[in-house]
Amino acid sequence: MALIRFPDPRYATSEGIVAIGGDLQPENVLEAYRRGIFPWPIDGLPLMWFCPPERAILEFCDLHVPRSLERERRRTQLRFTIDGDFGAVIRACAKAVRAGESGTWITQGVIRAYTELHRQGHVHSVEAWETGALVGGVYGVDADGAFAGESMFYLRPNASKLALLFLIEHLSARGLDWMDIQMMTPHMQTLGAKLISRDLYLEKLAQTRARGLRLFKAPGE
Repeated sequence: MALIRFPDPRYATSEGIVAIGGDLQPENVLEAYRRGIFPWPIDGLPLMWFCPPERAILEFCDLHVPRSLERERRRTQLRFTIDGDFGAVIRACAKAVRAGESGTWITQGVIRAYTELHRQGHVHSVEAWETGALVGGVYGVDADGAFAGESMFYLRPNASKLALLFLIEHLSARGLDWMDIQMMTPHMQTLGAKLISRDLYLEKLAQTRARGLRLFKAPGE
């Protein structure tokens, strides 16, 4: 399987399409994220690679935690882990029902590719546990010290939101000051996320990667 030679994402189509075709081998996926591109499988169509004209990001200095969520964070009995069960998290995200959406972009091909990237140390998860049961989580891609959040799920109220806050605390402690969330959602907007232009996003991505931050432990540590 050949590696994809991605074009400059600044010249994506008006819909944000950078490339069409290729496959989800891990090397292609990781190179895409390093260039600010992400795959978006659509049923019945060739694989599409996107870098939209506007990108949703969350700068941690803008983080706003609603009072009700802050109260829940203070009193929660949930336990949080990093990379405690990545496979269970991505499979649960694939099954999650989302308002206004049918099906999922987290196909079996996506699960295989991101699981391999997790094994290599490039994709990570945060788990929320309740008495030993996985009740929420989030996962995303570490592209050389820049983090892109991918998906969340919950089986208990606020479990995914609290897992995300745990993740933000972890990333902040490692020196990161923002994260890519790709597409805006009402919840992320409530937390303080904003839209920026593609050019500004690509500049931030390059600057962050150049810092060489180490956000997570290497496999086996």
